[in-house]
Amino acid sequence: MSASGGTKAIIAALLANLAIAAGKFVAFLATGSSSMLAESAHSVADSGNQALLIVGQKRAQRRRTREHPFGYGRERYFYAFVVAVVLFTIGALFSLYEGWHKITDPHPVESPQWALGVLVFAVAAEAFSFRTAMRETREVKGDHSWFSFIRRAKAPELPVVLLEDLGALLGLVIALVCVTIAAITGNGVWDGVGSLVIGLLLAVIAVVLAIETKSLLIGESAAPEIEERIIRALEETPEIDRVIHLRTLHLGPEELLVAAKIAVHHDDTAAEIAKGINAAEERIRATVPIARVIYVEPDLYPAATTPEPGAAHEDQRRA
Repeated sequence: MSASGGTKAIIAALLANLAIAAGKFVAFLATGSSSMLAESAHSVADSGNQALLIVGQKRAQRRRTREHPFGYGRERYFYAFVVAVVLFTIGALFSLYEGWHKITDPHPVESPQWALGVLVFAVAAEAFSFRTAMRETREVKGDHSWFSFIRRAKAPELPVVLLEDLGALLGLVIALVCVTIAAITGNGVWDGVGSLVIGLLLAVIAVVLAIETKSLLIGESAAPEIEERIIRALEETPEIDRVIHLRTLHLGPEELLVAAKIAVHHDDTAAEIAKGINAAEERIRATVPIARVIYVEPDLYPAATTPEPGAAHEDQRRA
């Protein structure tokens, strides 16, 4: 995912959430609805989250330093993880508390037309944001399913915005249903039930985001098809006999570290080996442009254990 594509989706979500948060809070003041207050907190948390994602993108663009020789690409992962924490602590816990409070001390919803009008507007605005995120995602997810994209994506922004927008739409529908029931029945408990369900929904989304971004923050390898392309680039170099093992690590969404141990021919000179390694690095960068940092270590592979052709791919996966 390009940074520009992610930024477009983030800005669309930020503008939508700021407008929605203001409308929901006005509706809360007019109605006293716990569900509207929970949704207001949800939109405020989402707005802060989008701001955090933008900050992460900007900070990740800093030049590498002596203290951080591989750059700051992982800042995007860190800020995405913070988003998950904020969504849980501010959005989910606040909504759960408000729901419990309203159920134990219920009050009828006043002027429900305010809440219903704002919720309809919020659904339209959130649908626009969600549509933008889906359009940006379709450009990069390829043939993968939406679930697979969220699991496999190395850039965290679009998965975060997608899940946030999906949660916001579902939360709005829940609030709309519960406020309507509370207004019809005059029973404020339904308003509290809506707030509780919204809190649980936000908690689930926050946990999913935390799990996925934690994996990126710890360090993920390249996708299997990318590693296959790197192996082919190495083994197509005449001076390289085979790949003994390969390790890859994402230093950021658009920056990949490649470390490979290769088998060279027994009779090659140091100059020939160096020439082959340089050629292999050029091949890797040509086929995988995000491979910015490449380390190739030459070695001799024992002739007695040389496997059948094509087994190098399986060896490196087991290593």
